[in-house]
Amino acid sequence: MNVLTVPAFDDNYLWLIHDGVHAAVVDPGDATPIIAALDAHGLTLAAILLTHHHADHVGGVPALLQHTQVPVYGPAGEAIPTITQALWENDLVHLADLALDLKVIDVPGHTKGHIAYYAARQGWLFCGDTLFAGGCGRLFEGTAAQMVNSLSKLTALPGDTKVYCAHEYTLSNLRFAREIEPGNEALIARIENEQAKRSRHEPTVPSTIALEIQTNPFLRYKEKPVVARLQQAGRLPSVLSQIDPVETFAALREWKNSYK
Repeated sequence: MNVLTVPAFDDNYLWLIHDGVHAAVVDPGDATPIIAALDAHGLTLAAILLTHHHADHVGGVPALLQHTQVPVYGPAGEAIPTITQALWENDLVHLADLALDLKVIDVPGHTKGHIAYYAARQGWLFCGDTLFAGGCGRLFEGTAAQMVNSLSKLTALPGDTKVYCAHEYTLSNLRFAREIEPGNEALIARIENEQAKRSRHEPTVPSTIALEIQTNPFLRYKEKPVVARLQQAGRLPSVLSQIDPVETFAALREWKNSYK
């Protein structure tokens, strides 16, 4: 079983999970590169997996269904008309053609009904726009409290879990992370490593849960250096009788929204 990286648009990654014969696609915002990849690798599409409703994640579904009629799995909490199998937290998606089982995790925040797919046996997480390499999704529909809870579910997964997020935002995210924790040695090493990958035109995704915990400020919002940096920047009160993790996370996310 393998995961094939299919770039799309300016910075999207579409994921093809395949066994050399059958394939499932995650968040096909564009059908054209997926059809080309299926043809190039001699694969037959068996299923479509959606994490949330944004067009760059679902836009290619109608054309794919014209190409091949397959089940479309997606969040029950979002209105995506092409879904044939609506999913809730802890549902298990069993793709018989691939002998693949995926557990559904509710991860609202970026959107209200966002879900992620976790393949425990393979150690793969397909998390859409919730957790990014070095960052997290904007809070377009959900709240900071929801995103904090969602990310806590993902960080509870084994450290060697591979994180297949949907965008190549890594270097931009890590520039912000360095603004927050300039003394984080693991972060400094990661920036060098990821820059080298991009200079070779290689994707920086997947990362791992362990690496994100070490270097991603949106998983480190409780750490004293992160809180202190937010206070120094005037984004949290200089004197805090008690640190509110959600308030800290929200301040961090608001700063990233306008960071250049």
